[in-house]
Amino acid sequence: MSDELLDPKSDSSDLAFESAIRPQSLAEFVGQSRVREQIQLLLNAAKLQQRTPDHILLAGPPGLGKTTLAMIVAHESDKPLRMTSGPAIQHAGDLAAILSSLTPGEVLFIDEIHRMSRAAEELLYLAMEDFRVDVMVGKGAGANSISLDLEPFTLVGATTRSGLLPNPLRDRFGFTANLDFYSEAELTEVVTRASKLMSIAVADQSLDLIASRSRGTPRIANRLLRRVRDYALVHAAGKITEREVAAALDLYEVDHLGLDRLDRAVLETLIVRFAGKPVGLSTLAVAIGEEQDTIETVVEPFLLRVGLIARTSRGRQATALGYQHLGLTPPASDQGLFD
Repeated sequence: MSDELLDPKSDSSDLAFESAIRPQSLAEFVGQSRVREQIQLLLNAAKLQQRTPDHILLAGPPGLGKTTLAMIVAHESDKPLRMTSGPAIQHAGDLAAILSSLTPGEVLFIDEIHRMSRAAEELLYLAMEDFRVDVMVGKGAGANSISLDLEPFTLVGATTRSGLLPNPLRDRFGFTANLDFYSEAELTEVVTRASKLMSIAVADQSLDLIASRSRGTPRIANRLLRRVRDYALVHAAGKITEREVAAALDLYEVDHLGLDRLDRAVLETLIVRFAGKPVGLSTLAVAIGEEQDTIETVVEPFLLRVGLIARTSRGRQATALGYQHLGLTPPASDQGLFD
C-alpha cells in the first residue's frame, strides 16, 4: 500500500471510528478462528432446529472482541439486541424488569456479568434454564411469590474474570468461549482492515509496527491507529510512514513491546521501590495510585504473558526479563525467577 495523504475531513470521532470498523458478521471478524467456528455451529444448529441459540459466555481479557461477538450473534440470528452490564444490575427487580420485557428470541448481552449482585444471579438461574422468574410481591408475612413466564431468549455474558462467576451460573451457559490474545499477523490484519474502511492510507511496514506494539489486543491496535492518524495530520500533512508511526508511539509512551506508562510504572515499582521483593496486589495498587481491578485485569495479563512479571505465593515479582526491559541487572538471589 503506498503512502498517500489522509483526508482531513475523515471522521475524527473515536465513537464513529469504532462503529465504522466493527465487524457485522463472523466472516468479517478477524482472529479467534476456533471461537468463530464454534459460535457459527451453535447459530446454524439453532436455525435448523428453529429455536433460540444456547446461552453463550465470552471470557477473556478486555479488548478482544466480546461486545462485537455479542452484536454479531444478534445480527446473524436476525434478532434484536438488548445491552446492559453487571454493575447496573444490583437488584433482582432490575433484572426481572429487563427479562420480562424481552421479545421472543431477543439477545440479552450482559457485560461484566461477574459483577452482578448475588440476588440477581440467583434470579438468572431459573430464567436461563426454564425461561421463568419468580417475583416476590409484598413484604413480611403477606409476601407472595408470583411466577412469570418469559419469552425464549439468548443470554450472552462477557467477563474478564470467569473465576468469579459462581458454578451454578457458569454451568447454565450452553457454550463458553475463551478468547485469546491475538498474534502480530492477526493484529496487522485488524489494522489493515480498519485503515481501509476509514480511508487511512498507510504503508504496510507502518501497519506492522502498530501491530507489534498493540499487546495482542485489537482495541489497542485500533486506538494506536487513530493516534498515529492524528499525529500525521498535525505533523506530517497526513502522510504516514514508519517515521511518523514511531514518533507518534514515542509521544504516547508506547515502547517496542507495547508497554505504556502504567505498565512501566508497575515494573519500576516492583523493581525500584520494593527492591525486587514480592509485593501484594493491594500494596502495589496503593503505591502506583491505581485501582486493584485495573492492575489485575488490564496490566497484569500482558506482563505475565510476555514474562516480565510473575505471580508467586508471596505476591507479584519482576522477572529477569522485566529487569532487562528497563535496562537493569537482576539480583543474583532468587534464581528461580532470574535464571
